[in-house]
Amino acid sequence: MIRGSCKCQAVSYAYDGDEQKFGVITICHCGDCRKLQGGAGVIAVPIEAQYLRWITGKPLITEFESSPGKKRAFCSRCGTPLYSRRNDRPQTLRLRIGSIDTPTAALPQAHIHCSSLPPWASLDLTLPRYPHQEPGRREPSPRDGDR
Repeated sequence: MIRGSCKCQAVSYAYDGDEQKFGVITICHCGDCRKLQGGAGVIAVPIEAQYLRWITGKPLITEFESSPGKKRAFCSRCGTPLYSRRNDRPQTLRLRIGSIDTPTAALPQAHIHCSSLPPWASLDLTLPRYPHQEPGRREPSPRDGDR
């Protein structure tokens, strides 16, 4: 079983299955995903809606129709993206991987909509990687919250 939640913990879910029931995990770089995620894209996995159970906070989930027939769901308290769905495919949800709390070994298998990538959203995997913040950045104090 895979568990997930939003940042404020008001919404939580269980996915009754494991990675074997996941569809192909992709990193989407389309303009909508970049805008609505606030970054270079979104990592999402198609799942069968029948295996997803809302444990807490279902009334706090708000859906926004980002394009005709496509809705994106998020926690109305903290804004955490949870899933997207298409009206013509109600049996499938595209779960946002960042909302999963349970460690999973599943990995993205493709980047999609790369023709939409702006120069700042490079896919260059040779850039430096740091275990925490970049060198020289002040560590936040507990009163700063997450940064």
